[in-house]
Amino acid sequence: MQEIRSKQSLIFPIAFVSLIWFLKFFEWGLDLNFYRLGIFPLHTKGLLGIITSPFIHSDFEHLMANTIPIFALSWGIFYFYRKLAIRIVLYCLFTTNILLWLGGREAWHIGASGLVYAFASFLFFSGLFRNYYKLIAISFVVAFLYGGLFWGIFPVLKDVSWEGHLFGGFSGLIYAWAFRKEGPQKPKVVWDEDDTIPEEIWNQKENTNP
Repeated sequence: MQEIRSKQSLIFPIAFVSLIWFLKFFEWGLDLNFYRLGIFPLHTKGLLGIITSPFIHSDFEHLMANTIPIFALSWGIFYFYRKLAIRIVLYCLFTTNILLWLGGREAWHIGASGLVYAFASFLFFSGLFRNYYKLIAISFVVAFLYGGLFWGIFPVLKDVSWEGHLFGGFSGLIYAWAFRKEGPQKPKVVWDEDDTIPEEIWNQKENTNP
C-alpha cells in the first residue's frame, strides 16, 4: 500500500519536471526565447504569465536550480497531503503569481521558484499547525534542507525575483493555516470509560465483611 502511494505521488513531480525540461530544450533547440510567457506586473501583456511563468526558465542553470526542489517538495505534498494536493498546487500557483503581478517590479518574472517557496512554506508550517509529530518531522527536514531559501525573500540579488519568493512563501503559509483541519491529523487518544468494578474486587469485599 505504501509503495503504491509512493509511486502515485511521483506522477505530478515527474510530469512537471519533464514539461519544464522539454520546454527548455524546445526553446534552446529552435533558438527561441519564451521570457514573454512570464509575468510583467500591472501590464496586460504579463497576465498570461500567471499560468505559464513557472514553466519558463532563463537558462539551464536556472532550470537545474529549481528542478530538484520542485520535484522533492511536490512529492512531499502529494505523498503526505494527497487529498489536498491538487488544491494546494493550484491555490499556491494562482495566489503567488497574482500577488506577483500586483506587487512585483516592472520586469519579466519567470521560473518555478515561487512554487518552490510556496511548497516549502506549506510543508514547514502545516506540520507545526497540526502539531502531529510525523508532520513536524517533515517540517524539520524541510527546514534543514531548504532553510537557506529564507534569504531569497530579500532583495539581495539584482536579477532574482525575490518578490516571487516572498509571495510564494506567504501563499504556502496562508494555505497551511487554511487547510490545517483537513487532511492528516494528529491521532486522538480515546480512553475506555468503564466505571464498573471488576468482579474479583467485589468478591474480596464480600469475603472481608464481618
